[in-house]
Amino acid sequence: MRSYSRTWPVTFDRALGSWLYDDRGNAYLDFFAGAGALNYGHNNPLLKRKLLEYIERDGIHHGLDQATVARGEFLRTIDETLLRPRGLNYKVQFPGPTGTNSVEAALKLARKITGRESIISFTNAFHGMTLGSLSVTGNSMKRGGAGIPLVHATPMPYDNYFDGQVDDFLYFESLLRDSGSGLNAPAAVIVETLQGEGGINDTRAEWLRGLSELCRRHGILLIVDDVQMGCGRTGPFFSFEHAGIEPDMVCLSKSIGGYGSPLALTLIKPEHDVWEPGEHNGTFRGNNPALVTATEALRWYWSDDELERATLAKGERVGEALLELGAEYPGLLSKGRGLARGLGFAEPEMAGKVSKAAFDRGMILETSGPGDEVVKVMPPLTVSDEELERGIRILRDSVRSVLA
Repeated sequence: MRSYSRTWPVTFDRALGSWLYDDRGNAYLDFFAGAGALNYGHNNPLLKRKLLEYIERDGIHHGLDQATVARGEFLRTIDETLLRPRGLNYKVQFPGPTGTNSVEAALKLARKITGRESIISFTNAFHGMTLGSLSVTGNSMKRGGAGIPLVHATPMPYDNYFDGQVDDFLYFESLLRDSGSGLNAPAAVIVETLQGEGGINDTRAEWLRGLSELCRRHGILLIVDDVQMGCGRTGPFFSFEHAGIEPDMVCLSKSIGGYGSPLALTLIKPEHDVWEPGEHNGTFRGNNPALVTATEALRWYWSDDELERATLAKGERVGEALLELGAEYPGLLSKGRGLARGLGFAEPEMAGKVSKAAFDRGMILETSGPGDEVVKVMPPLTVSDEELERGIRILRDSVRSVLA
């Protein structure tokens, strides 16, 4: 079962900001950020203060979906800070504590709304580890763990899957229009606008707009999985903002809680809220301490565009460094957007060696992609310029040490 503890074979003890410390006091620069769950860094002092105050006053910790002050403040803040300024109108569902809970809720609701069973997903997608989420996940190793056939989902080519040799959605639209194609009428399409676990594969804004329009023409619901790439990871709070689309549902988790505590949301257009009370629930939906830190994170970081602009600027700096490495070692591929960046290797085993070399130099880096062929660069969004430059130096030295 263990994975990350094999990759980084030390015992971690403390963490602050962009740093992890093991039980011997050794420091590691964290360019992994809890797989995107720590966009605001470890033990962010602004969020920690609010959390400690809430616990000290005996605030509600566990409350299922009971009305609480923490829940009310969060709902008001997400509406005032995120939704209304962007012209978005969503109801907020608390489906359970993790990203896969959010995805499961969206898939179930899409089927209930449309009366259809089939879901369209994309090549190299990753949406979670429970059965419904796995059915729309591409990775064969992950799917194999289900132990049963994963049905009622059909994969389609992701953006640039055919290296620009085939028109966008030619295959998909042809199947939809052909009564002899054998494609079941889809209830929904689920998509990541930037695939994290799939290898830092990005989409063009025009591709997303084309997908949204295709869904509209054919009466298919559009679900955006923003579990890893939401909460500012690509710059704007939602990863689809650059395309100007409005999905029918949005899945959020990981950094939505701010502090790293479990929390997940499914955002639903009001006309799609056809749930019966209790039809989709869970014991740990709406984790109140996480709602407290989520509210504070929204107020501190999303009341203006300062974090967004900083993330875009830092992302450009990482992108430049990756392009420089690509020029130095032809064949390396710079990928990504914002502070979700990747360096792709033609020989997949090289990425793992770079990750190990970086760890030996005091930095945490993950790999991703179907063959773990991409070194994934995802520091906290709050990383300082000095820390960012240090991380770039370590990455550069690690790549050179492996490819020399």
